[in-house]
Amino acid sequence: MILSLCSVILFIAFKPPTETERMNALGSTRDLPKTLKKALEPGADFEAMPPPQPGDWLAEHKEKGQSFVQFVESNPNRPDTIRKKIYLQPLGQFPDGQVPLVERLQEYARAYFAMEVQVLPPLDLNGNEITTRTNPYTQNKQILTADVLAILRKNLPTDAFCLLAITMEDLYPDPSWNFVFGQAMLRGRVGVYSFARYDPAFYGEKRGSDYEKVLLRRSCKVLVHETAHMFGLRHCIYFKCVVNGSNHLKESDSRPLHLCPVCLRKLQQSIGFDVIGRYCYLLQFYQKVGFDNDARWVTNRLTHILGPEAALVLIEQKTNP
Repeated sequence: MILSLCSVILFIAFKPPTETERMNALGSTRDLPKTLKKALEPGADFEAMPPPQPGDWLAEHKEKGQSFVQFVESNPNRPDTIRKKIYLQPLGQFPDGQVPLVERLQEYARAYFAMEVQVLPPLDLNGNEITTRTNPYTQNKQILTADVLAILRKNLPTDAFCLLAITMEDLYPDPSWNFVFGQAMLRGRVGVYSFARYDPAFYGEKRGSDYEKVLLRRSCKVLVHETAHMFGLRHCIYFKCVVNGSNHLKESDSRPLHLCPVCLRKLQQSIGFDVIGRYCYLLQFYQKVGFDNDARWVTNRLTHILGPEAALVLIEQKTNP
C-alpha cells in the first residue's frame, strides 16, 4: 500500500519539460558546424516527453534529467586510442530460434556508435559464482546483475571501451525488484541485458508471424540503451528517446530507436562521429532487416538536415551503390 501511494505521488510530481527547458538542456549550438547544428534541431521528428501513466518509469522513479552541460561536467568515459572497441559477451545458452542473431546486434551496434564491435566466445554460467533465485511471479530462474557485472569487470579486455553481456536468462538487480531488462555501470564500462522478456513465449503468448523482427527490434533497443549508459548518458526526460527509462514491455515498445537531440549531442561529443554518415549506415541496416518505420524516420531526418534534393541523392547513393 505504501509503495502504491509513493508511485501516485511521484506520478503527480513529474511534469514534462517545457520547450524552453528542452532547449536549455540541449545547450547553445551557435558555434557548432552547420550540419551538426541542423541535426540537433528538433524539427518535427522528435516527440516531446508525455506525462507518464500509472506504472510507467517516471511515475515510480524520480528522474532529474541530465542536460548536455551536466553531461560534460560529469567527465564521462570516452573512447581513446587504447580503449576504442565495444565488446559483446554472450552469457549462458542461446537455443536456436529463440534469439536474434548476435551478428545482427554486432552490425547494429557498429552503425549506431560508429565504432568497432567485437563478439567474444560465450561465457558459461555454470563455471562462475552467480547468485540466482526463482521469480515469485513467473517461477522462472533469474540471475543477479551485480554478480554478472563483477565478472565482466574482471574480464574487461585492455582495448575495450565497454563490455556488454547478452543473455537469455531473466535478470534482477536487487531482491526488492521484480526484474530488470538490463543494467549498466556509468563508470565501470560494463553492462548486461536479457532477451528473456522480449519473447512472447515468456508470457505464455503465441509468437506471431513477425516474431523474429519484433524480438530483434526490442533487442537492438535495449542494446543501445544500456551501451549509452556506459558512455555516461543518464535516463532522458526531455523527449521520447531510446534512453528513456521503462518499467514494462509496453513502455519499452513505445520508445523509439533514435536518440533525441539532447542525447545525440552527448554521444556525438564523446565519439566524434559524422552525423550524416551515421544516419546513412542506420538507414542501410533498417532497410536490410525490414524496420520500415525506422527507415522512414531516418529518411525524414536526413531530409531535414540536408534538404529534399540533397537527401534524395545521398540516399540513392548509399542504398543503391
